[in-house]
Amino acid sequence: MAEFIVAIELGSSKITGIAGRKNKDGSITVLALAQEEGSNCIRKGVVHNIDKTVQALSNIIKKLEVTLKTRIAHVYVGFGGQSIISVKNTNVREISNESEVTQDMINELMDANRSMQYPDKQILDAVTLEYKVDNQYQSEPPVGVPCKRLEGNFLNILCRREFYRRLKKCFDQANISILDMYISPLALADSVLTEAEKRGGCVLVDMGADTTTVSIYHRNILRKLVVIPLGGNNITKDIASLQIDDETAEKMKIKYASAFTDGNDIDPTFSYPIDNERKVEMVKFVDIVEARMREIIENVRSQIPDEYIDKLLGGIILTGGSSNIRNIERAFRLYTHIEKVRTAKFVNETIKSGNPTVNAKDGRLCTVLAILAKGDQNCAGNDITGELFENQQPKTTLDTTTTIPTTQPVNPTGKVMEEKPYIQTRPTGSADINNGKTDNADEGNNATETPTSTHKFINKFKAFVKKMTEPDEEEK
Repeated sequence: MAEFIVAIELGSSKITGIAGRKNKDGSITVLALAQEEGSNCIRKGVVHNIDKTVQALSNIIKKLEVTLKTRIAHVYVGFGGQSIISVKNTNVREISNESEVTQDMINELMDANRSMQYPDKQILDAVTLEYKVDNQYQSEPPVGVPCKRLEGNFLNILCRREFYRRLKKCFDQANISILDMYISPLALADSVLTEAEKRGGCVLVDMGADTTTVSIYHRNILRKLVVIPLGGNNITKDIASLQIDDETAEKMKIKYASAFTDGNDIDPTFSYPIDNERKVEMVKFVDIVEARMREIIENVRSQIPDEYIDKLLGGIILTGGSSNIRNIERAFRLYTHIEKVRTAKFVNETIKSGNPTVNAKDGRLCTVLAILAKGDQNCAGNDITGELFENQQPKTTLDTTTTIPTTQPVNPTGKVMEEKPYIQTRPTGSADINNGKTDNADEGNNATETPTSTHKFINKFKAFVKKMTEPDEEEK
């Protein structure tokens, strides 16, 4: 009986499907890998063209099934892109006649937070940041502590409701059943960060084709999540502005681009070949690439709250396909003034594969492998038997008539907690959006697509950030 897990990630460059088997020793064996172009249907990590996305998903499933020689019944899906934002929220409970905090009181705070309504958005996940008991802060639930005022501070992970529905619609039309959906940046963090980095404080920077996702951790808790609408494709477009076609520009970026070049290494007489007849001066090429890289890095730095800048013992961890550009770590050290920088080329899990794309370990498959690692049910649609889930307990499947408790636990895995018919309505709380616009930037902002020279960057940076974070009417 066939047993395997299937995960799918929808990236702006590639839509990737992967099938694997969990082994007794905790490793994962990759059984099949399939990819389709994502640039014509995914923009900045969200579905742009439904029909083309449906076709790409169908093709991926067919390719995987041919390799696996069996039908795929279910898949795990990663959800990310520019639609994702983080918002802080505080809920308060006044306690008459100073009483001890009970678990029910904690549950009520969590329920009130989960019932928050955001215009055009839905809560995917909620992280408990801390509790405030009278005037004392603490990270653990203060059950048993006497107080008159109990406050819960939460970080809600939101997405645009329309983008979420659009993604679900694509899978429905492709007749692909989703077992679970995970927030991609959170799943990725669990697979590329160490416990020491999360505990000591770190910034995870996932550099993709259209977006750069920044996740900030401190004391093992996610403190902020933001998606910047800039990525490797912006560098390609800047190079293409030299009257170079996109394909050639991408090849030149991969072959020649560097995030930072020492002045002593720049030869003003040297030129890079474009084709058999044309060349581009090294000085000009370096200026274009470095300007855009600096723009991306400065945006990452601007998203780190001042309260954490001196608490990042784990430093900055880079990953994603666009982190492969040369001297990327040096550039981050220079422009963020954070000395500890490393690049995560692969996940922490032991992956066994004979596929050269997997074994390249270049950061491009880290997210889909992280989602694969989260899987704990057989995607072949058969009963769970054999060695796939050795030492694991199968999930209990609930039908729509099953009653579950009103209180939902804080979700530590990044799994999307979708509202379902059997979940009861909860009381309404009040929101405190952290720094408003800075947590969101919408696609379609063409102001950031033009080439930027290094010496003009700083003067334009503030205006850029403001414009970048203003909502685009077309995306509402």
